[in-house]
This record gives sequence, structure tokens and C-alpha cells, in this order.
Amino acid sequence: MASVRTRLTVLGSAVALAACAQVPAQLAGAAPAAAAASYDWVALGDSYTAGVIPAAGDVFEIPRDGCERTDQSYPQVIDRDLGSLIDLTNVSCGAATIEDVTFRAQEPIGRHLPPLSEDPDYPFPPVPPQSEAVDSGTDVITVGVGGNTLGFADILFQCLQLGSGSGGVGTPCKDDLADSIPGRLAKVSRDYGQMLTVLHERAPHAKILAVGYPTVVPEDTSKCRYNDWEQFASITQGDLDWLRRDVMEPLNKVIEKSAGTHSATDFVDLYNSSRNHSVCDAGKWVEGVFTRFPDQVAAVHPNARGHRNAADHVASAILNAISVD
Repeated sequence: MASVRTRLTVLGSAVALAACAQVPAQLAGAAPAAAAASYDWVALGDSYTAGVIPAAGDVFEIPRDGCERTDQSYPQVIDRDLGSLIDLTNVSCGAATIEDVTFRAQEPIGRHLPPLSEDPDYPFPPVPPQSEAVDSGTDVITVGVGGNTLGFADILFQCLQLGSGSGGVGTPCKDDLADSIPGRLAKVSRDYGQMLTVLHERAPHAKILAVGYPTVVPEDTSKCRYNDWEQFASITQGDLDWLRRDVMEPLNKVIEKSAGTHSATDFVDLYNSSRNHSVCDAGKWVEGVFTRFPDQVAAVHPNARGHRNAADHVASAILNAISVD
């Protein structure tokens, strides 16, 4: 079976050839000119879309707005892969919740990593709700969001604190937080459905691609070393099993279910393709609490390889969407 990247190359070539075939004969000998992009794509989402961490590239924001978008994040990778076929508007923003995408102006993070180093342009003014970048001319919308509405970063931080001094034994985080997870997931479901409704209203002819989250915690948590800060630091193996089974996997299921109940919306699964590339795997696509380089906080985010994998799958979904269109 052809790889995702091979399919992307073939599909991209086919679309490009089809576009060339439509060029009027009288222009064939004319000097090359910048062609207008065929499809308008708007990328929405949180830090798993924006990139944010140094291992996902340099911050390229122009103008700087504090959202910490990076040049190796999957929207930027796809933009380079597909060239003039797609006109990208990337308004993804680190720390965004579903409400920040739908209707609420967001206070951007606006700090270089690590957090104790002030960004020289800080404080940044609020950025508009991401949905405002979408309009009736939008052809494709990708959205990767939900983790901050769930409170995943806060859950991780509490698990770090609760696991400290435990010796890696037990499930102190699960014992403290498990009862709150169903309510958190229910809020994600409500907010996600509202977001998809708003996006459809703003762009009634657009295809929406709901992008899920990659594998963060491996199925075999014995790979994860207690007190290894390049992995999950002081989170116990028992709590890591709980995080995978009762937090991250259900989050993806909620997103997939929401996509399935809205017309013109598809789910892009990143979880299965990244199963062997968790934080605790040798070929990791998601960094741990810190990267291996000194003073670089990663806070459990995809690195450039993780974004490359996301780019392969999201680009394939985009090409399928526009070929159907």
C-alpha cells in the first residue's frame, strides 16, 4: 500500500497537471506569472496546530501576535508542499480553547520558551476569535482544538505535582481527578458542536476537517521512566495508563463523534499513525516535559517529526476534499 506521502505526491501532481491543462493555449508561451491559488484554506487550532515549541521550528509570526506559530508546524509544511494550489490563512494560536476559536478574543501566550524568559513584544493585545478568518469564500477549514477546553495542560501539571515523591507507585492523579473527567469531556462535546455550527454558517460551502490528537502516552507505559524530565517526569506509570485510556483516547473519540454528526465534516485521525512514536518511544514525535537540549520547555507537544506526520495526513484529507469539490 502506498505511503501517505506517496499518495500526497501523486495527488498533488495530478491536481497540478489538471490545472495546467486548463491554461488557455494563447498563454502557453507567455512569461511565467504568479498564479492565483485555486483553493482558500483556513487553519484553526491550538498549540498542537501552531507548533509553539523550539523542537517544532522557529517562531515565524509576521506580524508578531504572541500565538507562537512555528515554521515546521503542519499548516506551514503543507503550505510549502502544495505551493500555489492552496492559499493558507493560519490563525492557530497556542493555548487556544474551542471558545477562542468560536467566539472569544484570546489573550495570546506571547512569551518565548522557557516561560521565565519574557518575550520582548509582550504583552500582546488580544487576537480575534479564530472563526473570523473564515468567510463564504473559504473552501477548506482545518481545526485542531479541544485539549485546552479539556484542561489537559492543567491535568498534566497536577499529575506532576501529585506524583512527586510517590516513587512512581500508585495512581495519585487518577484518584484526585478522575471524577472531573466526564464533565470536562461533556463540555468539549458541547463546545465542539457549537464551533462546527458556527464554521458552517460562516462558510456554508467549505469542507471542515476536524484534526485529532496524536499518541502521547504509549500503550506500554513501562517504557516511561519515572523522574525522566525528557519524558513525563514525576507522573506515575499508573497515572499515565489512566491519562491514555480515560483522558486522551476519549478526547479523540469526542472530536470524531462531533465531526460525524455534522455535515461536510471529516475526522483526521493522527492517533493510530503515531502509536509507536509517543513521548516514551525512542523515535518520539511528541516531546516530554523538556527537550534534550538545556532550558527548552516542551510541555508535551509535537516536534517537527510529529508535525510532518500530521502534514501527511491532513494534506491527504485536503486533497481528497478539493478533488470531491
